[in-house]
Amino acid sequence: MTTAASTCSALSAVDEPLPGTTATAPGYVCLEFPSAWGRDVLDGTALGAELAAELSARADAAGVRIMFIRRPGRDVPRPTKTVLLARTEPGNAWCERLEITDPAELLDIVPRVVAGPPPRLGEAVSGPTVLVCAHGKRDQCCAVLGRPVASALKEEFSDAVWECSHTGGHRFAPSMILLPTGYSYGRLDAEQSVEVVRAAVRGEVPALGARGRSTWGAAGQVAELAVRGAVGDLSIDAFTVDETGTEPLVRHRDGREWRVDVEVRELSERPASCGAAPKPVRPVVATKLTQL
Repeated sequence: MTTAASTCSALSAVDEPLPGTTATAPGYVCLEFPSAWGRDVLDGTALGAELAAELSARADAAGVRIMFIRRPGRDVPRPTKTVLLARTEPGNAWCERLEITDPAELLDIVPRVVAGPPPRLGEAVSGPTVLVCAHGKRDQCCAVLGRPVASALKEEFSDAVWECSHTGGHRFAPSMILLPTGYSYGRLDAEQSVEVVRAAVRGEVPALGARGRSTWGAAGQVAELAVRGAVGDLSIDAFTVDETGTEPLVRHRDGREWRVDVEVRELSERPASCGAAPKPVRPVVATKLTQL
């Protein structure tokens, strides 16, 4: 029997840093699917093997992530399904919402969720959309810790809040993603989560629980959050990251630049998810900031 102290999220919270742990995804396609998610959204359990395989291929080609979403609490089946589309690039982030009747419609939609202006397939969404992982079939921590957070957020932010499938890193539960920016947060209780979303509504990126922006890889996420912390600028699109060099280069919109030295460290073995075999944890950490 797994005790609270031995869950993957409890063991991770001992010493594993949050920055750099957001799954890289410059684009998102989120399909309303109230039940029968399966362990992986594209494993064929919900959509069937053929459709799931084709969607997976098209998502990989477009550089987007497909997720399932549902309303917190008891969800009532509807004849249409909501789809959220989003791109996360700083200065060009957008989110659209539309309704479809058949998940197969995503085959034509996914390839259009690419960098650049929104495709105008649906209604533009203003303000942040909140996705809280509650994927119990993937890991118990997500369901047990995520659902109360989603419920509390719904009280204040209503239709902007969804429960979602695996966000990447259930050991950081409760975990949430904010669209369209792609900033991810972990280990926040309900009250803290409300404060973070309030800040996002103001156009800010609070440091509390921040894991990184999904636009970039682990090193880029770590670098951007390190520079944010040093400069103290909370505005959402204040920074961009160039990951083409040996070390990430972080640029502020006012022209300032920083090179951020990063390294991979190794922590003691622990399960990446509840019930999994223990393995070493290798977080990316910032070691030096140099203003250029």
